[in-house]
Amino acid sequence: MIYTVECSFADLNSEAEWNDFYSLEKLPALISVTGFHTSQRFKAISDGCPVYLAVHTIDGLDVLTGEEYRQKGGGNFARWQEHITDWHRNLYSDIGLAPAVKADECLVLCANGPDPLIRLGLQPLAMQAVALEKFPERRWLAVLPRESAQRVERMAEGVHRIYFYAPMTEQLTSAVSPSTAPTK
Repeated sequence: MIYTVECSFADLNSEAEWNDFYSLEKLPALISVTGFHTSQRFKAISDGCPVYLAVHTIDGLDVLTGEEYRQKGGGNFARWQEHITDWHRNLYSDIGLAPAVKADECLVLCANGPDPLIRLGLQPLAMQAVALEKFPERRWLAVLPRESAQRVERMAEGVHRIYFYAPMTEQLTSAVSPSTAPTK
């Protein structure tokens, strides 16, 4: 399943330190949790959406409610909480592993259906919200070469809720992939 965490950060004085914490400490801690398979962090290059996005591939909701998740980094934002705004979490149906977005690519998200992305020449993956906020209920994601992002964004003007995100980190992967994970 795809687990997304979106937010903005309201304190410019501590934002760089928060980004270091999230990218260098939190993501490696999360990928070590049993049931996490991939983790990658992004920053919006579009307006009108939360600035930061983390996309994880996990086994299911039980991973997020488990003790190992709580101990290794789930919800450990106390130091930063007062500055975190526009915070949203969703768990989307299984689309396989989240795509790894390279430094010269961007992630494109749309909640208006796949057609706007298809018209832009992309091949979107459909996701259905199944837990947590469940909003937006459906989302489509695609990967786009970064040099095409501005051209595609201009073509998408007037089509609401298409957002572009540049990777802040490489995609981290766990030592145990879903195909090699022990069956329950």
